[in-house]
Amino acid sequence: MNTLHTADNLILLFQILYVVTALGTMIVVISENRNPLKTISWVLILLLLPLVGLIIYYFFGEDNRKQRLISHKMYKKLNRRSIGRKDLLETLNPPVEHRGLVNLLNRLKGAPLYGGSDVVFYSNGKDKFEALIVALEKAVKHIHIQYYIFLDDHIGCCIRDILVRKAREGVEVRLIYDDVGSWKAKRKFFKDMQAEGVQVQPFLKVAFKFLTSRVNYRNHRKIVVIDGEIGFVGGMNVADRYIDGVSFGIWRDSHIKIEGKAVAGLQTAFLIDWYSSRKEFLASDSYYPSLDNKGDNLIQLVTSGPVGPYKDIHLGILQAISNAKDCIYIQTPYFVPTDSLLLAIQMASMRGVDVRLMIPRHSDTTFVHIASMSFLKEVLDAKVNVFFYEAGFLHSKLMVIDSSLIITGSANMDVRSFEHNFEIDAFIYNDETCRSAKEIFFKDMERSTLLSPEEWDQRSRFQKFKESVMRLFSPLL
Repeated sequence: MNTLHTADNLILLFQILYVVTALGTMIVVISENRNPLKTISWVLILLLLPLVGLIIYYFFGEDNRKQRLISHKMYKKLNRRSIGRKDLLETLNPPVEHRGLVNLLNRLKGAPLYGGSDVVFYSNGKDKFEALIVALEKAVKHIHIQYYIFLDDHIGCCIRDILVRKAREGVEVRLIYDDVGSWKAKRKFFKDMQAEGVQVQPFLKVAFKFLTSRVNYRNHRKIVVIDGEIGFVGGMNVADRYIDGVSFGIWRDSHIKIEGKAVAGLQTAFLIDWYSSRKEFLASDSYYPSLDNKGDNLIQLVTSGPVGPYKDIHLGILQAISNAKDCIYIQTPYFVPTDSLLLAIQMASMRGVDVRLMIPRHSDTTFVHIASMSFLKEVLDAKVNVFFYEAGFLHSKLMVIDSSLIITGSANMDVRSFEHNFEIDAFIYNDETCRSAKEIFFKDMERSTLLSPEEWDQRSRFQKFKESVMRLFSPLL
Protein backbone atom coordinates (compact mmCIF):
# COMPACT_ATOMS: atom_id res chain seq x y z
CA MET A 1 0.00 0.00 0.00
CA ASN A 2 2.81 2.41 0.90
CA THR A 3 4.46 1.73 -2.46
CA LEU A 4 1.20 2.47 -4.31
CA HIS A 5 0.67 5.60 -2.25
CA THR A 6 4.19 6.81 -3.05
CA ALA A 7 3.66 6.12 -6.76
CA ASP A 8 0.39 8.07 -6.72
CA ASN A 9 2.12 10.99 -5.04
CA LEU A 10 4.89 10.98 -7.64
CA ILE A 11 2.37 10.96 -10.49
CA LEU A 12 0.45 13.82 -8.87
CA LEU A 13 3.68 15.77 -8.37
CA PHE A 14 4.64 15.22 -12.01
CA GLN A 15 1.21 16.39 -13.17
CA ILE A 16 1.44 19.53 -11.04
CA LEU A 17 4.95 20.30 -12.30
CA TYR A 18 3.86 19.77 -15.90
CA VAL A 19 0.79 22.02 -15.56
CA VAL A 20 2.88 24.75 -13.91
CA THR A 21 5.57 24.47 -16.61
CA ALA A 22 3.03 24.47 -19.46
CA LEU A 23 1.17 27.46 -18.01
CA GLY A 24 4.46 29.28 -17.50
CA THR A 25 5.44 28.59 -21.11
CA MET A 26 2.06 29.86 -22.35
CA ILE A 27 2.56 33.06 -20.36
CA VAL A 28 6.00 33.50 -21.94
CA VAL A 29 4.59 32.91 -25.45
CA ILE A 30 1.78 35.41 -24.91
CA SER A 31 4.04 38.04 -23.31
CA GLU A 32 6.45 38.00 -26.29
CA ASN A 33 3.82 39.87 -28.36
CA ARG A 34 4.21 37.61 -31.36
CA ASN A 35 1.86 37.44 -34.30
CA PRO A 36 -1.53 36.51 -32.72
CA LEU A 37 -1.95 33.53 -35.08
CA LYS A 38 1.45 32.17 -34.08
CA THR A 39 0.67 32.70 -30.40
CA ILE A 40 -2.65 30.84 -30.74
CA SER A 41 -0.91 28.01 -32.61
CA TRP A 42 1.61 27.51 -29.81
CA VAL A 43 -1.08 27.68 -27.12
CA LEU A 44 -3.09 25.04 -29.02
CA ILE A 45 -0.04 22.77 -29.26
CA LEU A 46 0.67 23.13 -25.55
CA LEU A 47 -2.97 22.41 -24.64
CA LEU A 48 -3.73 19.60 -27.09
CA LEU A 49 -0.40 17.76 -26.97
CA PRO A 50 0.54 17.26 -23.32
CA LEU A 51 4.28 16.81 -22.78
CA VAL A 52 4.88 16.43 -26.54
CA GLY A 53 3.77 20.04 -27.06
CA LEU A 54 6.23 21.23 -24.42
CA ILE A 55 9.07 19.32 -26.07
CA ILE A 56 8.15 20.75 -29.49
CA TYR A 57 8.18 24.27 -28.03
CA TYR A 58 11.63 23.92 -26.55
CA PHE A 59 12.92 22.58 -29.87
CA PHE A 60 11.21 25.05 -32.20
CA GLY A 61 9.33 27.72 -30.28
CA GLU A 62 11.83 30.00 -28.59
CA ASP A 63 11.84 33.53 -30.00
CA ASN A 64 15.38 34.67 -30.80
CA ARG A 65 14.49 37.96 -32.46
CA LYS A 66 16.13 40.02 -29.73
CA GLN A 67 19.33 37.98 -29.70
CA ARG A 68 22.26 38.88 -31.95
CA LEU A 69 24.94 36.66 -33.46
CA ILE A 70 26.92 39.75 -34.37
CA SER A 71 26.95 43.24 -32.86
CA HIS A 72 25.66 46.29 -34.75
CA LYS A 73 29.18 47.74 -34.65
CA MET A 74 30.81 44.66 -36.19
CA TYR A 75 28.03 44.27 -38.76
CA LYS A 76 28.51 47.86 -39.93
CA LYS A 77 32.28 47.44 -39.98
CA LEU A 78 32.06 44.36 -42.20
CA ASN A 79 29.34 45.88 -44.36
CA ARG A 80 31.43 49.00 -44.99
CA ARG A 81 34.06 46.85 -46.67
CA SER A 82 31.78 46.39 -49.67
CA ILE A 83 30.29 49.89 -49.84
CA GLY A 84 33.17 52.08 -48.69
CA ARG A 85 35.45 51.48 -51.66
CA LYS A 86 35.83 54.40 -54.09
CA ASP A 87 35.69 52.15 -57.11
CA LEU A 88 32.28 50.85 -55.95
CA LEU A 89 30.76 54.24 -55.17
CA GLU A 90 29.07 55.58 -58.27
CA THR A 91 25.92 57.44 -59.20
CA LEU A 92 23.31 54.91 -60.23
CA ASN A 93 19.81 55.58 -61.44
CA PRO A 94 17.45 52.66 -60.84
CA PRO A 95 14.18 52.57 -62.77
CA VAL A 96 11.91 55.32 -61.48
CA GLU A 97 9.22 52.83 -60.46
CA HIS A 98 11.67 50.98 -58.18
CA ARG A 99 13.43 53.89 -56.45
CA GLY A 100 11.25 53.54 -53.37
CA LEU A 101 12.15 49.85 -53.15
CA VAL A 102 15.88 50.58 -53.58
CA ASN A 103 15.76 53.18 -50.81
CA LEU A 104 13.81 50.86 -48.50
CA LEU A 105 16.31 48.00 -48.85
CA ASN A 106 19.25 50.34 -48.41
CA ARG A 107 17.84 51.88 -45.23
CA LEU A 108 16.64 48.56 -43.81
CA LYS A 109 19.79 46.54 -44.33
CA GLY A 110 22.38 48.91 -45.72
CA ALA A 111 22.04 47.03 -49.01
CA PRO A 112 23.88 49.17 -51.59
CA LEU A 113 22.86 49.27 -55.24
CA TYR A 114 25.65 47.79 -57.36
CA GLY A 115 26.05 48.45 -61.06
CA GLY A 116 28.33 46.94 -63.67
CA SER A 117 27.21 43.34 -63.19
CA ASP A 118 26.36 40.46 -65.50
CA VAL A 119 23.76 37.83 -64.58
CA VAL A 120 23.38 34.31 -65.98
CA PHE A 121 20.38 32.14 -65.07
CA TYR A 122 20.52 28.38 -64.48
CA SER A 123 17.24 26.47 -64.36
CA ASN A 124 18.62 22.98 -63.71
CA GLY A 125 21.29 21.44 -61.54
CA LYS A 126 23.39 20.03 -64.39
CA ASP A 127 24.06 23.43 -65.94
CA LYS A 128 24.57 25.14 -62.58
CA PHE A 129 27.11 22.63 -61.28
CA GLU A 130 28.98 22.53 -64.58
CA ALA A 131 29.36 26.32 -64.43
CA LEU A 132 30.30 26.18 -60.74
CA ILE A 133 32.98 23.55 -61.31
CA VAL A 134 34.51 25.57 -64.18
CA ALA A 135 34.63 28.66 -61.95
CA LEU A 136 36.09 26.76 -58.97
CA GLU A 137 38.82 25.27 -61.13
CA LYS A 138 39.92 28.77 -62.17
CA ALA A 139 40.27 30.07 -58.58
CA VAL A 140 43.74 31.45 -57.77
CA LYS A 141 43.21 33.48 -54.55
CA HIS A 142 40.22 32.36 -52.52
CA ILE A 143 37.03 30.32 -52.58
CA HIS A 144 34.22 31.11 -50.17
CA ILE A 145 31.42 28.56 -50.31
CA GLN A 146 28.28 28.30 -48.18
CA TYR A 147 25.34 25.89 -48.45
CA TYR A 148 22.39 24.88 -46.32
CA ILE A 149 22.77 21.29 -47.54
CA PHE A 150 26.17 19.90 -48.48
CA LEU A 151 25.95 16.10 -48.82
CA ASP A 152 28.66 13.50 -49.25
CA ASP A 153 27.10 12.00 -52.38
CA HIS A 154 28.52 12.08 -55.91
CA ILE A 155 28.33 15.83 -56.60
CA GLY A 156 29.30 16.61 -53.00
CA CYS A 157 32.45 14.51 -53.29
CA CYS A 158 33.21 16.09 -56.66
CA ILE A 159 33.06 19.59 -55.15
CA ARG A 160 35.03 18.38 -52.10
CA ASP A 161 37.86 17.07 -54.31
CA ILE A 162 38.15 20.43 -56.07
CA LEU A 163 38.18 22.34 -52.79
CA VAL A 164 40.87 20.06 -51.35
CA ARG A 165 43.01 20.32 -54.49
CA LYS A 166 42.71 24.11 -54.51
CA ALA A 167 43.65 24.29 -50.83
CA ARG A 168 46.78 22.24 -51.57
CA GLU A 169 47.64 24.72 -54.34
CA GLY A 170 47.61 27.55 -51.80
CA VAL A 171 44.16 28.95 -52.50
CA GLU A 172 42.31 30.11 -49.37
CA VAL A 173 39.23 27.87 -49.14
CA ARG A 174 36.48 28.50 -46.59
CA LEU A 175 33.33 26.43 -46.31
CA ILE A 176 30.22 27.10 -44.20
CA TYR A 177 27.59 24.38 -44.03
CA ASP A 178 24.42 24.38 -41.96
CA ASP A 179 24.73 21.85 -39.16
CA VAL A 180 21.08 20.77 -39.39
CA GLY A 181 20.60 20.99 -43.16
CA SER A 182 23.69 18.83 -43.69
CA TRP A 183 22.91 16.26 -40.99
CA LYS A 184 22.80 13.43 -43.53
CA ALA A 185 26.45 13.94 -44.44
CA LYS A 186 28.94 12.05 -42.32
CA ARG A 187 30.99 14.25 -39.96
CA LYS A 188 34.10 12.53 -41.33
CA PHE A 189 33.33 14.10 -44.71
CA PHE A 190 33.92 17.59 -43.31
CA LYS A 191 36.74 16.55 -40.97
CA ASP A 192 38.68 15.12 -43.90
CA MET A 193 38.35 18.43 -45.78
CA GLN A 194 39.55 20.28 -42.68
CA ALA A 195 42.57 17.97 -42.44
CA GLU A 196 43.47 18.78 -46.06
CA GLY A 197 43.54 22.53 -45.53
CA VAL A 198 39.96 23.56 -46.21
CA GLN A 199 38.71 25.84 -43.44
CA VAL A 200 35.37 24.26 -42.53
CA GLN A 201 32.80 25.88 -40.26
CA PRO A 202 29.33 24.54 -39.32
CA PHE A 203 26.71 27.23 -38.80
CA LEU A 204 25.05 27.16 -35.36
CA LYS A 205 26.37 23.72 -34.54
CA VAL A 206 23.85 21.69 -32.56
CA ALA A 207 25.19 19.91 -29.50
CA PHE A 208 22.75 17.87 -27.44
CA LYS A 209 22.92 20.15 -24.43
CA PHE A 210 21.95 23.14 -26.55
CA LEU A 211 19.28 21.33 -28.56
CA THR A 212 16.50 23.91 -28.44
CA SER A 213 15.89 26.86 -30.72
CA ARG A 214 19.15 26.25 -32.60
CA VAL A 215 17.34 23.51 -34.50
CA ASN A 216 14.70 26.01 -35.61
CA TYR A 217 16.89 28.90 -36.75
CA ARG A 218 18.96 27.72 -39.68
CA ASN A 219 21.18 29.25 -42.35
CA HIS A 220 19.36 28.58 -45.61
CA ARG A 221 21.71 30.65 -47.79
CA LYS A 222 23.56 29.31 -50.83
CA ILE A 223 26.55 31.53 -51.64
CA VAL A 224 29.77 30.96 -53.57
CA VAL A 225 32.39 33.68 -54.12
CA ILE A 226 35.52 33.01 -56.17
CA ASP A 227 38.42 35.49 -56.06
CA GLY A 228 35.92 38.26 -55.32
CA GLU A 229 35.08 38.31 -59.04
CA ILE A 230 32.49 35.57 -59.61
CA GLY A 231 29.53 34.72 -57.38
CA PHE A 232 26.70 32.21 -57.31
CA VAL A 233 23.44 32.51 -55.38
CA GLY A 234 20.05 30.84 -55.61
CA GLY A 235 18.00 27.86 -54.52
CA MET A 236 20.22 24.86 -55.28
CA ASN A 237 22.15 23.05 -52.55
CA VAL A 238 24.92 20.49 -53.03
CA ALA A 239 23.17 17.14 -53.45
CA ASP A 240 22.61 14.68 -56.28
CA ARG A 241 18.85 15.22 -56.35
CA TYR A 242 19.38 18.68 -57.81
CA ILE A 243 20.81 16.92 -60.87
CA ASP A 244 19.09 13.52 -60.86
CA GLY A 245 15.62 14.66 -59.81
CA VAL A 246 13.13 12.84 -57.60
CA SER A 247 10.91 9.79 -57.96
CA PHE A 248 8.08 11.82 -59.51
CA GLY A 249 10.14 13.80 -62.03
CA ILE A 250 12.84 16.40 -62.50
CA TRP A 251 14.08 18.84 -59.87
CA ARG A 252 13.32 22.26 -61.33
CA ASP A 253 15.26 25.02 -59.61
CA SER A 254 16.73 28.49 -60.15
CA HIS A 255 20.26 29.75 -59.56
CA ILE A 256 22.27 32.67 -60.91
CA LYS A 257 25.91 33.47 -61.56
CA ILE A 258 26.97 37.08 -61.00
CA GLU A 259 30.12 38.64 -62.42
CA GLY A 260 31.07 42.20 -61.64
CA LYS A 261 30.70 44.67 -58.82
CA ALA A 262 27.66 43.03 -57.17
CA VAL A 263 29.86 40.09 -56.16
CA ALA A 264 31.00 42.36 -53.31
CA GLY A 265 27.51 42.02 -51.80
CA LEU A 266 27.79 38.23 -51.78
CA GLN A 267 31.29 38.49 -50.33
CA THR A 268 30.05 40.67 -47.47
CA ALA A 269 27.18 38.28 -46.71
CA PHE A 270 29.61 35.36 -46.54
CA LEU A 271 32.17 37.19 -44.37
CA ILE A 272 29.49 38.31 -41.93
CA ASP A 273 28.32 34.70 -41.57
CA TRP A 274 31.95 33.60 -41.22
CA TYR A 275 32.50 36.08 -38.40
CA SER A 276 29.21 35.08 -36.77
CA SER A 277 30.24 31.41 -36.75
CA ARG A 278 34.02 31.59 -36.37
CA LYS A 279 34.56 35.03 -34.76
CA GLU A 280 37.30 35.68 -37.32
CA PHE A 281 37.33 39.18 -38.84
CA LEU A 282 38.39 39.15 -42.50
CA ALA A 283 38.70 42.57 -44.10
CA SER A 284 41.61 42.40 -46.53
CA ASP A 285 41.30 44.41 -49.75
CA SER A 286 42.10 41.18 -51.60
CA TYR A 287 38.53 40.02 -50.92
CA TYR A 288 37.18 43.13 -52.68
CA PRO A 289 39.22 43.54 -55.89
CA SER A 290 38.70 46.46 -58.26
CA LEU A 291 36.50 45.22 -61.08
CA ASP A 292 35.60 46.54 -64.51
CA ASN A 293 31.99 46.69 -65.61
CA LYS A 294 30.79 43.26 -66.69
CA GLY A 295 27.20 44.16 -67.56
CA ASP A 296 24.44 46.68 -67.05
CA ASN A 297 22.44 44.96 -64.30
CA LEU A 298 21.74 46.93 -61.13
CA ILE A 299 21.64 44.56 -58.13
CA GLN A 300 20.95 44.68 -54.40
CA LEU A 301 21.91 41.64 -52.31
CA VAL A 302 19.53 41.51 -49.35
CA THR A 303 19.96 39.25 -46.34
CA SER A 304 17.46 38.53 -43.60
CA GLY A 305 17.30 36.40 -40.48
CA PRO A 306 15.55 35.76 -37.17
CA VAL A 307 17.79 37.98 -35.04
CA GLY A 308 16.94 41.45 -36.37
CA PRO A 309 13.96 43.74 -35.72
CA TYR A 310 12.72 43.62 -39.34
CA LYS A 311 11.97 40.92 -41.90
CA ASP A 312 14.01 42.59 -44.62
CA ILE A 313 13.30 40.28 -47.58
CA HIS A 314 9.63 40.06 -46.62
CA LEU A 315 9.31 43.86 -46.53
CA GLY A 316 11.15 44.17 -49.83
CA ILE A 317 8.79 41.72 -51.52
CA LEU A 318 5.77 43.51 -50.06
CA GLN A 319 7.03 46.82 -51.44
CA ALA A 320 7.74 45.29 -54.85
CA ILE A 321 4.26 43.75 -55.10
CA SER A 322 2.64 47.00 -53.98
CA ASN A 323 4.51 48.90 -56.73
CA ALA A 324 3.59 46.44 -59.51
CA LYS A 325 1.58 47.87 -62.39
CA ASP A 326 1.52 45.23 -65.14
CA CYS A 327 2.49 41.74 -64.00
CA ILE A 328 3.70 39.64 -61.09
CA TYR A 329 4.98 36.12 -61.85
CA ILE A 330 5.81 34.01 -58.80
CA GLN A 331 7.46 30.61 -58.51
CA THR A 332 7.80 29.06 -55.06
CA PRO A 333 7.97 25.49 -53.76
CA TYR A 334 5.99 26.37 -50.62
CA PHE A 335 3.20 28.95 -50.48
CA VAL A 336 2.51 29.74 -46.83
CA PRO A 337 2.26 33.55 -46.97
CA THR A 338 1.92 35.97 -44.12
CA ASP A 339 -1.40 37.80 -43.86
CA SER A 340 0.15 40.98 -45.26
CA LEU A 341 1.74 39.17 -48.20
CA LEU A 342 -1.49 37.32 -49.03
CA LEU A 343 -3.41 40.60 -48.95
CA ALA A 344 -0.81 42.35 -51.15
CA ILE A 345 -1.09 39.60 -53.77
CA GLN A 346 -4.90 39.74 -53.70
CA MET A 347 -4.95 43.54 -53.96
CA ALA A 348 -2.51 43.52 -56.89
CA SER A 349 -4.70 41.09 -58.82
CA MET A 350 -7.89 42.97 -58.00
CA ARG A 351 -6.44 46.26 -59.26
CA GLY A 352 -5.78 44.64 -62.64
CA VAL A 353 -2.20 43.37 -62.38
CA ASP A 354 -1.59 40.05 -64.17
CA VAL A 355 -0.68 37.86 -61.17
CA ARG A 356 0.47 34.29 -61.81
CA LEU A 357 1.46 31.90 -59.03
CA MET A 358 3.27 28.64 -59.86
CA ILE A 359 3.74 25.91 -57.24
CA PRO A 360 4.53 22.18 -57.52
CA ARG A 361 1.71 19.65 -57.90
CA HIS A 362 3.72 17.30 -55.68
CA SER A 363 6.11 18.33 -52.94
CA ASP A 364 8.96 16.98 -50.85
CA THR A 365 7.34 18.21 -47.62
CA THR A 366 3.86 16.82 -46.98
CA PHE A 367 2.66 19.03 -44.11
CA VAL A 368 3.84 22.29 -45.68
CA HIS A 369 2.30 21.29 -49.01
CA ILE A 370 -1.07 20.58 -47.37
CA ALA A 371 -0.92 23.95 -45.62
CA SER A 372 -0.05 25.63 -48.93
CA MET A 373 -3.20 24.24 -50.52
CA SER A 374 -5.35 26.00 -47.92
CA PHE A 375 -4.37 29.42 -49.30
CA LEU A 376 -5.23 28.76 -52.94
CA LYS A 377 -8.97 29.49 -52.77
CA GLU A 378 -8.27 32.99 -51.46
CA VAL A 379 -5.95 33.85 -54.33
CA LEU A 380 -8.23 32.16 -56.88
CA ASP A 381 -11.15 34.26 -55.64
CA ALA A 382 -8.99 37.35 -56.25
CA LYS A 383 -8.52 36.23 -59.90
CA VAL A 384 -4.91 35.14 -59.45
CA ASN A 385 -3.89 32.57 -62.08
CA VAL A 386 -2.58 29.52 -60.20
CA PHE A 387 -0.46 26.92 -62.01
CA PHE A 388 0.51 23.46 -60.79
CA TYR A 389 3.94 22.45 -62.09
CA GLU A 390 3.59 18.85 -63.31
CA ALA A 391 7.04 17.76 -64.55
CA GLY A 392 8.51 17.09 -61.11
CA PHE A 393 9.33 19.16 -58.05
CA LEU A 394 9.41 22.93 -58.52
CA HIS A 395 11.96 24.27 -56.03
CA SER A 396 12.53 27.57 -57.83
CA LYS A 397 12.33 30.82 -55.87
CA LEU A 398 11.71 33.39 -58.57
CA MET A 399 9.61 36.53 -58.82
CA VAL A 400 9.34 38.71 -61.92
CA ILE A 401 7.61 42.08 -61.59
CA ASP A 402 6.66 44.30 -64.55
CA SER A 403 9.46 44.73 -67.09
CA SER A 404 12.53 45.46 -64.99
CA LEU A 405 12.59 43.67 -61.61
CA ILE A 406 13.59 40.11 -60.71
CA ILE A 407 13.83 38.72 -57.18
CA THR A 408 15.58 35.39 -56.77
CA GLY A 409 17.69 33.64 -54.15
CA SER A 410 17.22 31.28 -51.24
CA ALA A 411 13.98 32.55 -49.66
CA ASN A 412 10.75 30.61 -50.15
CA MET A 413 7.41 32.36 -49.92
CA ASP A 414 6.62 31.00 -46.49
CA VAL A 415 6.78 32.01 -42.86
CA ARG A 416 9.87 29.90 -42.18
CA SER A 417 11.95 31.78 -44.74
CA PHE A 418 10.67 35.18 -43.69
CA GLU A 419 10.95 34.72 -39.91
CA HIS A 420 13.12 31.75 -38.93
CA ASN A 421 15.85 31.20 -41.54
CA PHE A 422 18.91 33.18 -42.52
CA GLU A 423 18.27 33.95 -46.20
CA ILE A 424 19.67 35.95 -49.11
CA ASP A 425 17.88 37.27 -52.20
CA ALA A 426 19.11 39.24 -55.20
CA PHE A 427 16.92 42.16 -56.30
CA ILE A 428 17.89 42.69 -59.95
CA TYR A 429 16.84 45.75 -61.95
CA ASN A 430 17.28 45.24 -65.70
CA ASP A 431 14.94 45.01 -68.70
CA GLU A 432 16.86 42.36 -70.64
CA THR A 433 17.41 40.12 -67.61
CA CYS A 434 13.72 40.48 -66.81
CA ARG A 435 12.83 39.24 -70.30
CA SER A 436 15.09 36.21 -69.78
CA ALA A 437 13.40 35.41 -66.45
CA LYS A 438 9.96 35.70 -68.06
CA GLU A 439 11.01 33.26 -70.77
CA ILE A 440 11.94 30.75 -68.07
CA PHE A 441 8.55 31.24 -66.40
CA PHE A 442 6.67 30.87 -69.72
CA LYS A 443 8.58 27.68 -70.52
CA ASP A 444 7.60 26.27 -67.12
CA MET A 445 3.97 27.20 -67.84
CA GLU A 446 4.07 24.71 -70.73
CA ARG A 447 4.74 21.98 -68.15
CA SER A 448 2.04 23.21 -65.82
CA THR A 449 -1.73 23.00 -65.43
CA LEU A 450 -3.87 26.09 -64.88
CA LEU A 451 -6.07 25.55 -61.84
CA SER A 452 -9.73 26.54 -62.19
CA PRO A 453 -11.80 27.74 -59.22
CA GLU A 454 -14.49 25.18 -60.13
CA GLU A 455 -12.00 22.31 -60.02
CA TRP A 456 -10.63 23.49 -56.69
CA ASP A 457 -14.08 23.69 -55.12
CA GLN A 458 -14.67 20.01 -55.93
CA ARG A 459 -12.13 18.79 -53.40
CA SER A 460 -13.52 16.44 -50.80
CA ARG A 461 -14.61 17.78 -47.42
CA PHE A 462 -11.98 15.64 -45.77
CA GLN A 463 -9.24 17.16 -47.93
CA LYS A 464 -10.45 20.68 -47.13
CA PHE A 465 -10.53 19.82 -43.43
CA LYS A 466 -6.93 18.51 -43.55
CA GLU A 467 -5.82 21.73 -45.19
CA SER A 468 -7.67 23.81 -42.60
CA VAL A 469 -6.03 21.90 -39.74
CA MET A 470 -2.52 22.32 -41.20
CA ARG A 471 -3.21 26.00 -41.81
CA LEU A 472 -3.68 26.45 -38.07
CA PHE A 473 -0.04 25.50 -37.69
CA SER A 474 1.19 27.41 -40.78
CA PRO A 475 2.96 30.09 -38.68
CA LEU A 476 5.10 27.30 -37.21
CA LEU A 477 5.92 25.33 -40.38
